[in-house]
Parts: sequence; C-alpha cells; structure tokens
Amino acid sequence: MDDERVEGTQEIVLVARKGGFGLPTACPVCLPVYCYLRFAKVNFKVRLDRTNPDSDHIPYVEYGDYVAFNNEKGGVIELLNEENIIQLDSELSKDCFSDWVSTKVMISTWLAEAVQYELWVACDSSIANYIYFSDLPWAIGKLLHWKQSRAVKQLHGITKLNVAEKEEEIYRKANLAYNALSVKLGNEEFFFEERPTSVDALFLAHAAFVIHALPETSVLRSSLAKYANLTKFVETFKGDVLEASCSSSQTTAFPFEASSSSSVPRTKKSKQSPKPKPKKRERTEEEKSFRRRAKYFIAAQVVSVLIFLTVLGGMGDYGVDDDDNDNDGLAYDD
Repeated sequence: MDDERVEGTQEIVLVARKGGFGLPTACPVCLPVYCYLRFAKVNFKVRLDRTNPDSDHIPYVEYGDYVAFNNEKGGVIELLNEENIIQLDSELSKDCFSDWVSTKVMISTWLAEAVQYELWVACDSSIANYIYFSDLPWAIGKLLHWKQSRAVKQLHGITKLNVAEKEEEIYRKANLAYNALSVKLGNEEFFFEERPTSVDALFLAHAAFVIHALPETSVLRSSLAKYANLTKFVETFKGDVLEASCSSSQTTAFPFEASSSSSVPRTKKSKQSPKPKPKKRERTEEEKSFRRRAKYFIAAQVVSVLIFLTVLGGMGDYGVDDDDNDNDGLAYDD
C-alpha cells in the first residue's frame, strides 16, 4: 500500500448503498470495497446513495479529483490497486501469485453469481427490495425488481424448462468454491502470507452477506455453514472490520439528482458555509398552476406503471421463455 499517497491531505470517500442486516452496507457489491478499505486501515468516509438503484457505477471511491467507478476496468478495488492509491496486494510474492489470482477469480465469479441468483431469483423479493428499492415508490420498486430479476435469469440462461438444472450447476460451483477456500485457509488467519489481501476482503464481504442478509432457508447459507473455519473467519474479523468502524468512517446521506445507470456523479463539491433560510413568500398564480400540473403528471405516471404491472401479471413472474432475447434488464452487479 502506498501509505504516503493515502495519508496525504486528500480525503477518501466511499459512495455505497445503505446498510442493513447488521452490515455497514447491505449491497453485496459495495461491501467488498468497504472491507478492502478497512483491511487497508485507511481513514475514509461513507456516503450513502438512496436514489439510484439502477446505477452500475455504484460503489465508487473519491480521492481528491480522482474517482474509481465500479463499472470501469474491473471495478473499484482493481482501480485503487492500479493507481497506487490503496494497495493490499503489492507485496505478494511471486510464488503465490497464480494461486492468489485463481482464488480471487473463484470468489468473484462462482460465489458472486450464487449470491446474485439467490438474491434475485431463489429468495423472495423482500431482501432485494430493502437493499435497493425501499426508498422508492412501491410501483417503481416493483417494476425495477422485475426487470433486474429478468436480467439475472437471462444472464444465467435460465428458462422455465432448465431452471432446476441451472440452479444445481450454480450451487455445485459454490460448494466447490467453499471447499477449496476451506482447504486454502486451513487454520491460518488470512488466506495468503499471514496478512490481508483483496482475497480476504472479497470473501469476508461475501460470507458476511450470506450469513447475515440471506434467510435461514438459503441453500448458500447452509452450504457455507458446513465449513467451520470459514464461518470462524467471518466471526474473527466481524468486530474489527464490519462493526468497529465509527472511528475511521462517517456515514451521511448522499442522494443524487436523477436515477439512471448512465448518470455520472460529480467528483467533488466545494464546502460552503450554511446560508440562512429565506423567508417564505406567497406563491403566484402561475406557480400554483404549475404545481397542480406537476401533481397531475406524477399521478398519471403512477397510474401508467400500475396498468403496466397489471398487464404484466398475466405473463407470469418466473422464468424467461427460450425465445426471449431482450436485453433491457438493469444491471447492479458486475
């Protein structure tokens, strides 16, 4: 880790989705970045985005004028490493490099896909709704959840005819990953060279989300519970990394002006002293008329969404037909 660069005057800010289930951020994509920063022992602030559930650039990290987005060049952790801002993996020996890469890929693919499947397909919608849509109007959240669930099914090639086969394949890979990780960790504190790396951050975030966010009926949670050393790994670092964060991070609300996956947040805003609130003035007739029209427009939008969902109900809410090749789903997880 480049301590001189990190410990300079520049402030580090992690923009993530809100916390829940006893986790600082309940988003399974944001949590690895949070754990990475905590393992690096750097001071950072957390800003919560509550209004952009369809933004694939979240999480992202601000460091001065530089911003590392989740949807660029392998994600936030890779960018922080490449730019020498925060490096946990720079001192790894060449002897373990290939093993480290394969372990990292296994967590980022097999285990990440299993979480994605459980969150959007196997489990009921309450968990995903809480993490992503609870701050949105019900109708909009319902629509966005349907689109994301459909996108995940398309990503994994799941249809009404092969859902059982695909599910078995997803859980088989997850079990293989857990077994390999359990063997690799053994009785050690960390996975590689007795010190934290990005692998530790990725797995801690994954396992903590599975244990604390997924329901007791979760197949993935039951599979993880079979490996005592992996669950012990979570308990060991839960207090230091996931809970004892008040001294190094601050959480504040951070709403954006629009909710769109193509929108890019501003990197920094200059701090200004608070201005006194102006006295209220009486609205003009033109302003009152505009306000009434705005209410009618919002009401019309809500009605149109409800009509769409009503029509959608006749189509069934599980599975994707074989000839359905639309790719208009939203993506939250890379």
